Amino acid sequence: MTDVSLPADLRAQILRQVQLAGGSECCGLVEGSRDGDHFRILGLYPARNLADARDRFEIDPLDHLAAHKKARANGRVLIGCYHSHPHGRCEPSATDLAGAGEDNFLWLIAAGEKLSAFVYRDGSFFGADWVTSSE
Repeated sequence: MTDVSLPADLRAQILRQVQLAGGSECCGLVEGSRDGDHFRILGLYPARNLADARDRFEIDPLDHLAAHKKARANGRVLIGCYHSHPHGRCEPSATDLAGAGEDNFLWLIAAGEKLSAFVYRDGSFFGADWVTSSE
C-alpha cells in the first residue's frame, strides 16, 4: 500500500491556499522523496493557475520550472502536485485523469477542509494512506 508523510504545517499551507483561492482551483507542486511506495513531502511550491475555467487547473510552466530548479538546489525532486476541487469531491475527476501522465506521481486533492492523496500509475489513480508526521 502507498503511504504519504505530510508535515502538519505543509498541510495547513495547502488548506490556506484553498481558502484564498475562493471558488477557483488552486494548484502547486510538491517537493520530496520517494522510497518504493512511501512518499515524503518536504516542500510545496504554490503555482499560478492558467486555466480559463474556475473548475480546472493548469500549472504555469514558469512556476513549474522554478519549482524544479529549487527542488534540485535542495537535492530533491518534484514528486507530485496538488490542487483543489472547490465545488467537488476530494478525489480525482475525469479531467484529472485526462491530464495525468507521469507514473508514480503523487496527486494531493483538497476539497473544503479535507485533503486526500492519490498516486497516478498505469493509467489510473490509486488511493494512498496518510502517515503521521511531526516534521
